[in-house]
Amino acid sequence: MDAPEFYTTFSTLYDALARHGPGVGRLREALADALAPAPGDTVVELGCGTGANHPHFRDLIGPAGRYVGVDFSPGVLDVASDRERAAGAAFVRADATRPPIRSASVDACCSAFVSGMLAEPAAAVRTWADLVGPGGRLALLDLARTTRPGWRLLNPGFRLFVRLGSPPGGANPFDGSPTARLDERVAAAHRELGTRCSDVTTATLAGGFARVSAGTVR
Repeated sequence: MDAPEFYTTFSTLYDALARHGPGVGRLREALADALAPAPGDTVVELGCGTGANHPHFRDLIGPAGRYVGVDFSPGVLDVASDRERAAGAAFVRADATRPPIRSASVDACCSAFVSGMLAEPAAAVRTWADLVGPGGRLALLDLARTTRPGWRLLNPGFRLFVRLGSPPGGANPFDGSPTARLDERVAAAHRELGTRCSDVTTATLAGGFARVSAGTVR
């Protein structure tokens, strides 16, 4: 089973966790606030899943704005389209690292829980920065092991969560420790955002397990 098949098979369960998992709504709200799109902006989300972030952006971009979600899994896009298309969202099946979207039409882009699954996360961030161009907004939300004292006791449970949630036989399988590779990829993605953007803000939430970075592309 490859990654698109994995997410298609478990699309309903994935959607329930994406929308109703403990604390996940706060993380999605933090991503939208960090990206800070203006009313009327076009926002592109790379690796949008079932569109769980769309409601958080909808209030910011207003009725004149546009949200476009990109994902490689037909199953999660079916769920997203059934619910969110009526609310003004559009969805495209494509590789998030090669979005088939004209850059001139995009004001801001973001990803949530995607960087750690990419073989070359820094390259993906460069592509996304080019997509919005100078003056556009870029934001990332990712999970990784925490370094906060006290909370580090929960890292073994997080490692189990990562193993259970990793698609078997995916196109970019984890080598060695899944959590170590996740940490490396997330760090690389957020570091690249810092290189490509100005006025960068970074926040850690959920005991340090979640990181949100955002900035304006130079």
